Amino acid sequence: MNVPPLPIEPPPCPYRFPDPRSGQGPHGVVCLGGDFSPGTLLEAYRKGLFPWPASPDTVPWCSPDPRAVYLLDQEDHLSRSLRRRVRSGEFRITVDAAFDDVLRGCAKREQGTWILPAYVRGFRELHALGWCHSLEVWDSASGELVGGIYGLAIGSVFAGESMFHRKTDASKVAFFALMRHLRRAGFRMVDVQVESEHLMSLGCVTIPREEFLTELERGLRRRVVFPRQVDPGLFAEL
Repeated sequence: MNVPPLPIEPPPCPYRFPDPRSGQGPHGVVCLGGDFSPGTLLEAYRKGLFPWPASPDTVPWCSPDPRAVYLLDQEDHLSRSLRRRVRSGEFRITVDAAFDDVLRGCAKREQGTWILPAYVRGFRELHALGWCHSLEVWDSASGELVGGIYGLAIGSVFAGESMFHRKTDASKVAFFALMRHLRRAGFRMVDVQVESEHLMSLGCVTIPREEFLTELERGLRRRVVFPRQVDPGLFAEL
């Protein structure tokens, strides 16, 4: 079996983050400032914080209460129509095959984006170190990238950052493909950060911040390797 190498630790974070329980307001802002170096990002996520930059000069680190998550011990909420599309072979799934393209796809938003150049550099470096991963959805007929999702794997927790689509249902396919990929590898929980109507429709739930931090701490104690290959039978039983 081809087992991927363990992630490489970056230089340590030069900052000291406040207690994530101190987050205030609807986004749970804990502090402002810092940078997007790999060490800073990794330290923040290990503490249950995530950046939500409004500009290159204003970087809030957030810990909302409640926290939106996807619990991997539940059954996936795929509609009948989506199950049919997945079974049809219309889409092809890969992991870590086009990380930069997925990042660019997620950054292209008409309403603006928090995926700023410095943020992109930090996540690219984390990807090179083995911490950050992408899942890609390709159109089987044209070979074009039509959807994707990316995030950070820490212990048995995956911090989902963003997803995109260029074809109907492609982001949903990316989401559920990633959930099944993570579940098979032994991950316990996916942090999706903030509640939205779309995420709730996919089966995400909200839990109290204190419960999230407890589950995160438990998840960090269990090391799980993110598989770099997709199981051909990922959707076989649908």
